[in-house]
Order: sequence, then C-alpha cells, then structure tokens
Amino acid sequence: MKEKGHNHEQHHVLALDIGGTLTKIGMVTQRGDVLQTAVFPTGATEDFTHFLGQVGSVFDSWRAGGQYQPLAMGIGAPNASHQTGTMETPPNFRWGPHVPLRESLCRLWDLPAFLTNDANAAALGELHYGVGRGMRDFVTLTLGTGLGSGIISHGRLLTGSHGMAGEIGHINVYPDGRQCNCGLKGCLETYASVTGIRRTVFELIARGGTHSVLSKYSFEALDGKTISRAALDGDPVALEAFAYTGKILGLKMADTAAHLDPEAFIISGGLSQAGDLLLEPVRQSMESRLFTAYREKVRVLLSRHRSEEAVLGPAALAWEGLGIEVP
Repeated sequence: MKEKGHNHEQHHVLALDIGGTLTKIGMVTQRGDVLQTAVFPTGATEDFTHFLGQVGSVFDSWRAGGQYQPLAMGIGAPNASHQTGTMETPPNFRWGPHVPLRESLCRLWDLPAFLTNDANAAALGELHYGVGRGMRDFVTLTLGTGLGSGIISHGRLLTGSHGMAGEIGHINVYPDGRQCNCGLKGCLETYASVTGIRRTVFELIARGGTHSVLSKYSFEALDGKTISRAALDGDPVALEAFAYTGKILGLKMADTAAHLDPEAFIISGGLSQAGDLLLEPVRQSMESRLFTAYREKVRVLLSRHRSEEAVLGPAALAWEGLGIEVP
C-alpha cells in the first residue's frame, strides 16, 4: 500500500475511487486539494471482506492521527447505484451480484455517504475540478480494466430512472462479438479498454503477427503501457491494435453524439496514457461517422488528472451531496 499526506486545517471529505485493479482513497478539500492518499490493489477477484479489511486499515490509520474529521464520504465504484447503495452485478468483480457497499463502508467510518458509478464520479470530477469546467454538456470515458462512462447534461450528472445511466461500455459493437464479463457479447468495453486492446493484440498475433515484440508476453503479463511503448517503437501489431481500437471507439462515440449532442468527450484511464496513439484514430473515426450537424463541433480531450487524483470525482460527489458548492 502506498500512502502520502500532510497536516492541514481545512474542511475536507473522504473520497474513495474503487477500480477493477486499484482502489484510491483520499482526503479532499472543497477546492480540490488532495491532502492525503492511499492506494492498494482492489482484489476484485477475492472476497469482499478482504477489500473491507484493507479499507478499514486505512481508515483506522487516518483516524488514529487525530487530524482528520471529514464531513462526508463520496464513493465511486463500478455498477454502483446511488438509489440502492449497492454495486449491481459488477462485471469484473467476484464480490457477488448485490454488493452492499455504502452500508459496509459506513460501518467502517460513520459518515454521511454518497455513492455513484465510478465513471459518473469521474464526470463530476471533470465538471468541478478538471477540463470540463465551464462546460454544460460532455461525456467522460474511462478506459481501464473495462470502459466506464459518465454523462453531464445541462451542468448536471445524468443518472437515469434506476441510477445506472451512462453504461456506454455495454452498448453493442458486434451482436456475436467478444464475450463480456457482464454476460453479453460484443460490448464496447471488450474492444475499447486495456483488456480489450490486449485481446486485440493476441488476435493479431494469432493471425500471423509473431514477428511482433509483443508475441513474447503472456496475456496476464501484457499491459497497456507495454503495448503503448511497442507502438511508439513502431511495432506493427501494436500500431494496428491502436488503430483498430480507435476506429471502434470513434464509431460508438459518433453514435453517442447523435443521442446527446455533447460539447466534448473527455477520455481518462490507463489506455488514455497512450495519447495521440489512441486519440488520432478515435478522432478520425468519430468525425467520419458524425451526423452532419455535429461535424467539427465535438471535441475529444484527455483528462489532466493524474492517477491518484481519481479521488476528485467522489469528492465532488460528496460536496454536492452535502449541498456545498465547489469553487
């Protein structure tokens, strides 16, 4: 576990960003200063009690210091519903179909708690503290283990009738395409995510790309950074994988633009670190498929938040939940 921090005298909230690979916890001020962070492996394939034990250790450590008295807790997690307080059948987790996340975390630190989908939280983070400031209509896409998305419409988070709006990662690319952990086939996240591009690389290698430097890696050992480095070095399989990923993602972003007419898409997550390797094919694909009325009007931007700043989204959720405006 990695942890950092310093003393402070500001009002703050406790923020948790729960990802399929890592969990980040932070103490965050109203203006978005991250005063303390802790990062540890989520253990998505282990028992839920293991995760709670790790969170409890962080909470105990921070309380023991005596300097933290957060006003509330904000939680972003995959497939989380603000209405039920649970994670509903999260596809990349093995914690069960209905995970009582809000209730369980409140037992560890008795605070007012606000929960939403992790990508919804990321959208709030961009709206209040990121490149979405000043915008009223945009879509965030988080390309990590899966593909999360959040929708800001007229300056407000769009949640839907069941609190689960914005699952763009599970719109269909091919009806009989790749098997998704959600149980469906052909979901966008099976193509446009770190996991998706890994699958693309191995399909390309199986078709004859054994001259690629990536052919020496097992599926488990291959990660997005390795694929990005190979592409920057001119590896043909890595370059083709990014071109294919960008083409599919851009196509579905064009579809999304037809539904929402956003000012911009803001991309974050591990795969976004590839920069123009991903953005150029995404922009070309999206622009070529946009309805005429939207052409050259929808921007594609990268989030400026560093990995540990993922807690800004859940923090923004907590401040909103308390009815306190952020600067």
